Amino acid sequence: MRYRQLGDSGIDVSEICLGSWLTYGVGVDDGAGRECLAAAFDVGINFIDTANVYGRGAAESFLGDALKGRARDSYILATKVFFPMSDSDKGLSAKQIEKQIDASLTRLNTDYVDLYQCHRYDPDTPLEETMEALSEVVRSGKARAIGFSEWTADQIEAALAISPPNVKFVSSQPQYSLLYRRPEAEVIPVSIAHGIGQIVWSPLAMGVLSGKYRPGEPLPAGSRASGEDQHFMERYLAEPVLEAVQTLRPLAERAGCSMAQLAVAWLLAQPGMTSVIIGASRASQVHDNAAASGLDIDPALLAEAAALLEGVRLS
Repeated sequence: MRYRQLGDSGIDVSEICLGSWLTYGVGVDDGAGRECLAAAFDVGINFIDTANVYGRGAAESFLGDALKGRARDSYILATKVFFPMSDSDKGLSAKQIEKQIDASLTRLNTDYVDLYQCHRYDPDTPLEETMEALSEVVRSGKARAIGFSEWTADQIEAALAISPPNVKFVSSQPQYSLLYRRPEAEVIPVSIAHGIGQIVWSPLAMGVLSGKYRPGEPLPAGSRASGEDQHFMERYLAEPVLEAVQTLRPLAERAGCSMAQLAVAWLLAQPGMTSVIIGASRASQVHDNAAASGLDIDPALLAEAAALLEGVRLS
């Protein structure tokens, strides 16, 4: 496992981050979740990402219990705030940030998180109020650094314009993959210019880049695409997309890796990248995806992979 500095924070994180959306505390039984967590530590992953809204606190509670007994300085813990926790608890107001950070820390069974992130931008709260509240979270020792997810370049620059006096963002968490490259246009350049690192979610385009969904064949039983999330994946499951993805298989064979590893390695080779979030319900998935961190693939092959999908990119 290789490690990179998270933006200009001085915090070193593993190139692979273990995520917890739709899995721990919710979709995966605790025994399997603990096996995934143990596998992550075994392969050198030190970075764990969650959010208060995942299972309405269930993911944080699982991690708080599962991490109990591990030295707190042996892992980097990130969580998020914004989405509704109840009919009245939502957004990025000062009141909500103060309330939600304390609730997250209680569930996570820790005195601080390493990274506290705005899960989305809140148009109903003045940005100054949000940044002041986040700064207080850092100054009080409840978080070491702050970040955001899915903010526009204009929103990022507006926050940077008032930092200082406020604490500065060090991380961005965008959706980004070989099939979804929207952040390249504005978000990543702005981030690079200001010492903000990228922590990528959905690196396999909801599993499509693993190659398990084959054109003209039924969806694999028990897969995400065959369940209730199928409507989220319709664009990725289009036949032209699936056909193009299968053209990556020979490239992965040439590189001596799986298709999933190739997709993650491509991301890690992109400018401004810090870490790639993987989801896993089995320890074997952790091992497979984590192996992408140690790959040294010819840049020409990675460029060829991107070119093969150019015509079916979704953004």
